[in-house]
Amino acid sequence: MTAVLPERSTAPAPALSTVPAIAPCSSGACACAACAAAGTGAADLLARLATAPGGRTAVVAGADRLTFDELRAEASATAARLAALGIGPESVVALCLPRGAALVTAIIGTLTAGAAYLPVDPALPADRRRYLVEDSGADLVVVDGADGSPAPGTRAVTVAELTAAPGGPAPSPYAPVAVTAGTLAYVIYTSGSTGLPKGVEIGRGAASLLLKELEAVGAATGEGGRVGWNASPSFDASVQQWTRLCRGDTLVMIDEETRRDPSLLAAFVDEQALTDLDITPSHADPLLDLLTEDGGPRPLTLLVGGEAISPALWDRLVAAHRSGLLRALNVYGPTECTVDSTAGWIDRPGEPHIGAVLPGLRMRLLDEKLAPVGPGESGELYLAGPRVGRGYRRRPGLTAERFVADLSEDTPGGRMYRTGDRCRLLPDGRLVYLGRADGQVKLRGHRIELPEIEAALTRIDGVAEAAVILGEDAGGTACLIAHHRGGDAAVLRAALADGLPSYMVPSAFVAVDRFATTPSGKLDRSALPTRLEAPARSAAPAETEPGATGVEGLKGRAEELIARVWTQVLGTASIGPDDNFFKLGGHSLLAIKLVSRVRVELSVALPVKAVYAHPRLRDLAAHIEELLAARDA
Repeated sequence: MTAVLPERSTAPAPALSTVPAIAPCSSGACACAACAAAGTGAADLLARLATAPGGRTAVVAGADRLTFDELRAEASATAARLAALGIGPESVVALCLPRGAALVTAIIGTLTAGAAYLPVDPALPADRRRYLVEDSGADLVVVDGADGSPAPGTRAVTVAELTAAPGGPAPSPYAPVAVTAGTLAYVIYTSGSTGLPKGVEIGRGAASLLLKELEAVGAATGEGGRVGWNASPSFDASVQQWTRLCRGDTLVMIDEETRRDPSLLAAFVDEQALTDLDITPSHADPLLDLLTEDGGPRPLTLLVGGEAISPALWDRLVAAHRSGLLRALNVYGPTECTVDSTAGWIDRPGEPHIGAVLPGLRMRLLDEKLAPVGPGESGELYLAGPRVGRGYRRRPGLTAERFVADLSEDTPGGRMYRTGDRCRLLPDGRLVYLGRADGQVKLRGHRIELPEIEAALTRIDGVAEAAVILGEDAGGTACLIAHHRGGDAAVLRAALADGLPSYMVPSAFVAVDRFATTPSGKLDRSALPTRLEAPARSAAPAETEPGATGVEGLKGRAEELIARVWTQVLGTASIGPDDNFFKLGGHSLLAIKLVSRVRVELSVALPVKAVYAHPRLRDLAAHIEELLAARDA
């Protein structure tokens, strides 16, 4: 079936203040009328999914299309087969599947069987995938091919075996298994301060409330929305995206190449007539100009989250929002509190804020002694209410440390989640994010515990000590910097890449003879430089044209151009024809800057994927020469 794309609407977006709020009960129980109305009872999300118009397109994934009738039928068959394998409530099914229609079917089928899903991105290093499956105690692993489970000894089934129609008559629809608000819905792993990632458990009622609350603040309006699935399935933002299916919206999968190339993504937004796109500030920055350059309004809501928005980007988003070109909503929330905890429209100039707490949560700003801070003062943010997660899977000690007793008199026995984020409350109820109170950082939307990287470094032979910080490269772009005593930078980079996701591998490695310490003998992190300085540039020969690099061995216009652009983007003059962009500290954002400069200088459309396919300067230059020849032919 071919999806029919809706015409672009120019109707004004509803004001935040006009959308009614919901009021679920504060205890998280599913027996009261308010919680039942909010969808936190046994029926939860699947009851809403059952009412979506059958012929409407539910999932678009490249050339693949699924209608809601087809999605429900495949999910029903999947649930029946899972049940036959002994999967039910509180079972965990690890989905080691790429982004696509089969992943969506597997998620809905797992929930229909009453079980919980654990997303395991196939792109993760093998050791990481094995750890997630083993640590979670997954009862079953669903894989894309016949390679078997990432963790030897764990039951595995291919997605084809799980969804293939059995012989004989078509099976009867599989009735969703009865669950409660507290039944486990999913487990998502986040970076761990102890050196190992930890699995966050979220219940069915919390996931259901998330969708209701986004609707309540106007983030999801009207019917027939087209929602881009932009986040990795292994990150909680993906939950916000696939739950939109349950209100009858179409879920449009965004492939990896499109995700990391702003030009392709901007074109994709228009081609697919997307109404909703979840994006980090780092990726919104280059995308915004492309979305607004034609001056035409779009029925698009950008849900911006995952890291702090800079004042400059905030002002640009305000201008786009107020001019009616698109809507922009800032969302914030830890995985432990079901994706989004606060939301605020980016419609006022001034200090960036993260909005107000959503209805299913309550907030408190407390000092080190757990006493409330005064008006306008900085305090650590604590969150309570029915969207607070169940805790960390198989980590009772860590759960007790972060999920603490709720001090509110009206919620005896309740719990609060200690976010570790420092905030300040504005007079109108909006929150200003001030930073972290511990070793956790956010980088391009990824939540990273620096001690996890440090632990991985010190496990490498030859490394006596290591400290990782969030700093800036010479161009002012945020990056991870690893300071290490012992070990070779190239060896360390390769070793980390084998065990950590790519976003956790530092962009730079700085060898030190010794680390500065505080008077108490602890590592003095404040003494570590947070900015990488560009090396002194080589003196260029007198006859060199302005802008030339002065690096010997370069041949042809493309190589000289790439070398010059690399010196600007990477902040170094020590560049040769055999150098590797990523080994010199390049990353996804710098790759975007690189292709942008090339397009301006040569008027050639160099895709971001070309930088990944040809990271060596000489190879990338040869590829550009081919593009130029094809263009001029």
